[in-house]
Amino acid sequence: MPPASNPDAEATQYIPPVPGADQQPPAGFENLFRSDQGADGPAGATQQMPRVDQPLSPHQSSYGAPQPSYAPADGRGGGRGGRGGRTGSRVPVIAAVGIGIAVLGVGAGALLAGGGGGDDGGGDNKTVAASAPATQGSASPSADPVRAQAVELDKLLADSGDSRSTVINAVADVRRCDNLPQAAKNLRDAARQRTELVTRLGGITVDKLPDHAALTTALTKAWQASASADNHYASWADQTAGKKGCKKGQARATGQTQAGNRASVAASTEKTKAAQLWNSIAKRYGLTERQPTQL
Repeated sequence: MPPASNPDAEATQYIPPVPGADQQPPAGFENLFRSDQGADGPAGATQQMPRVDQPLSPHQSSYGAPQPSYAPADGRGGGRGGRGGRTGSRVPVIAAVGIGIAVLGVGAGALLAGGGGGDDGGGDNKTVAASAPATQGSASPSADPVRAQAVELDKLLADSGDSRSTVINAVADVRRCDNLPQAAKNLRDAARQRTELVTRLGGITVDKLPDHAALTTALTKAWQASASADNHYASWADQTAGKKGCKKGQARATGQTQAGNRASVAASTEKTKAAQLWNSIAKRYGLTERQPTQL
């Protein structure tokens, strides 16, 4: 540097920044964010330094020292010096503040990252809530398939006794030789109804019912035998309506009468078997129990 014209100007002349000086944080940086530092503790990096009244040597630090408003003798740094602001003193402070903000950011990120999974119970609760099946408002369990089949068969059995009283009355008319044409018609209608029961039984599913094979076999044989008996009794009514069919107000017994009686006995035997099998199912599922004559 060229010598100054005035020796007093040496204290205020421009001091170039030392290379690398702004790379290190100021001493005491670890206390920068401590709030409990006492008055006697080390000063913070951003603490305002007192004004230096005495001249500074060219090799001393100029933290907080005011700079002249005129340009230095060598013509460099006139931009900052012309504004009368500080020169190199802000660089370490800005670096320290930047490092502190970075440290705070890392700490805050760690807190946020740890907050979601720090509590084991909280994390588990989220997982369970996402994976656990919803139970409230869900559909009720499907009906018992066995009971569903039992209900369908119960409806069919309820129709099986519809023609019973008609058959009894028709047979009674034949014996008395009374209303024979209508009795024959009613008996044949009953036979068709028993045949339809067999067809309907084959159209429903009962494979889940206990002893379903034995039950369906007994019902089928019983209704087939009943239909056969009805047809035989209808033929007996035709015979009774003919010549010498009645004697003293009573119908003569014929081969049709005997065939009808045998079929009726067979039907009663099968109905007894079917009633026993069905009633065990009806008790289990709260359905109607039936006697053999009701089938």
